[in-house]
Amino acid sequence: MNGTVVRDLQFAIVFLAAACAPAFAAPTLAPSDPIVRKAPTWHPPVVADVKTQAMDWVQKNTKDPAALAKAMSIIAGIGEKADGTELLDRLGEAFASVDPGAAQLVDLCSRPRARAVLPSFPWLTDAKSAPILAANMRLYFGRWLAQGQWFEEALEQIGTLKPADVAAPAELLFYQGVAYHRLLNKDEGLKVINQLIDGAESSPRRYVAVAMLMQADLSSLEADTLDHIARRMDDNAGRLDHGRAGPKVKKVEDGIVESLDKLIKKMEDEQNKQNQNQSNSLKSTRPAQDSNPMGGKAPGEVDKKDVGHKAGWGDLPPKQREEALQQMGRDFPPHYREAIEQYFRKLATEESDDEDK
Repeated sequence: MNGTVVRDLQFAIVFLAAACAPAFAAPTLAPSDPIVRKAPTWHPPVVADVKTQAMDWVQKNTKDPAALAKAMSIIAGIGEKADGTELLDRLGEAFASVDPGAAQLVDLCSRPRARAVLPSFPWLTDAKSAPILAANMRLYFGRWLAQGQWFEEALEQIGTLKPADVAAPAELLFYQGVAYHRLLNKDEGLKVINQLIDGAESSPRRYVAVAMLMQADLSSLEADTLDHIARRMDDNAGRLDHGRAGPKVKKVEDGIVESLDKLIKKMEDEQNKQNQNQSNSLKSTRPAQDSNPMGGKAPGEVDKKDVGHKAGWGDLPPKQREEALQQMGRDFPPHYREAIEQYFRKLATEESDDEDK
């Protein structure tokens, strides 16, 4: 088992564990549930054809005999039954032998992921770059980014690629699906996940297993529920872990705070309605005497809480934060309160670090 497959398996295990965690639980399929699949819209390429295209490109793009010999040896060594993961790895290794840009990219992807600014590789999207090189190296890079939870950056590389563009279509659909799922893009996520499942016969079992979990999870996802909000918090916390604090992150934070605001207001409205119904019921069963003054309190109007729009980076004022968390604790399981508390602590820490700079 090569190193990339091991990393794939580790990634799948971690992803499955996260997807099945209590705060972000995905519905499971019963053994009797039918799995309806359409005819696959993609098929894995013929390995011999990929090798021929790669050899042609290598021969045309290097004049160094030693580099040429190394690249040709790597490509020739690819077995006819190589799966997509092995094929992608060997192509990356061969291209890196003759192309400085590819060598830089492969070197980056061999290193531990760190909290840093990612280098740019403009040749990946340059129309002058050969498709056999650019498309497969974009997938090579996007896979590494997704495994490091750089999901937006991964989609910048692989979001527009099609299965026919690359030597490893199952890997492409899987990592597109993971990125869309983690970013809660339901429509695009289901689109590529369904494609992967429809071609299950040509996909590694580890990919299909995770894809089915993602499919069930996204299908039941509803916007602005507490589960949806908590998962957006988790995703944004990952951005903060990677040292990202630009306009995109601020926009996401504002959206989370706004959704919390709406959810708290909705719960307040429901509580007020319930109190009103109880009050009306009490009045109808125990009518007051004409000579006696009416008792009780009017339901009144509840001001909409500002859950942090004026506090900078979505950091709630202490009193309002506690009110919001108490409301969450009354109406939802404890792990949601813990997730929200942890999120706002992270935001406060990041804001404090920025002020110290």
